[in-house]
Amino acid sequence: MSFVFQDVVLFNDTVYNNIKIGNLNATEEQVMAVAKAAYCDEFIEKLPDGYHTVLGENGSTLSGGERQRLSIARALLKNAPIVLLDEATVSLDPESESSIQQDSLGWSV
Repeated sequence: MSFVFQDVVLFNDTVYNNIKIGNLNATEEQVMAVAKAAYCDEFIEKLPDGYHTVLGENGSTLSGGERQRLSIARALLKNAPIVLLDEATVSLDPESESSIQQDSLGWSV
């Protein structure tokens, strides 16, 4: 099982490591693939060091929507058969929410 909560917990570590915590055995390619699936790649590329940018405490350098997308990427990386969502897309704009639900999670809205 994987959980995505409304209140995202991120660590004072790199973007890459914050995603990889979903599966410590994941390859770099897998981490980047789930980041793309959760629509993180665009904002990650704009960060000073990309995937190697260290986030502030609990991701304080990111918006609420960006933090949620990282949490979704982490859950996707776990590749669990069941994903529980607690308003996991509440901070996303409607277009991003719809895209993530359709593309990443396979839902139709």
